[in-house]
Amino acid sequence: MHRQANAVGNLLVEGFHYLGLFAIGAATAWASVMAFWDMVQARHASVDDILLLFIYLELGAMVGIYFKTNHLPIRFLLYIAITALTRYLIGDVSHHKAPDIGLLYLCGGIFFLALSVVAVRFASYRFPSSKAIDASGEAVGDSYSEK
Repeated sequence: MHRQANAVGNLLVEGFHYLGLFAIGAATAWASVMAFWDMVQARHASVDDILLLFIYLELGAMVGIYFKTNHLPIRFLLYIAITALTRYLIGDVSHHKAPDIGLLYLCGGIFFLALSVVAVRFASYRFPSSKAIDASGEAVGDSYSEK
């Protein structure tokens, strides 16, 4: 009975997992198409609009990678945050707002996020995962035991 309950629970969790991924992917695709359609109707695209499309692109890539590997690379979230802050910075500056301390905060945030990307990349290079991941996204064993 425990085995059957575990199998049903795993099936429900995995079903919810795929349903959520498809919902997030569909919402991202719909939002990007609508943003693009707004640009077409306006007959011009600003840098803000293009950066928004990059945010949607990164969200779509993140969903795709998570769908294929069941792992969510933190770098993609950092890239999205950097792009969002850059978009906000450009929008803030382009509306001729007088520079203030907020400009420095935004630049500092972008800088620290960029440092975070470097730190994550260095850590993943220097300290790789000890488990290999197969095509289905499952851990197949310790790399230390294969030596």
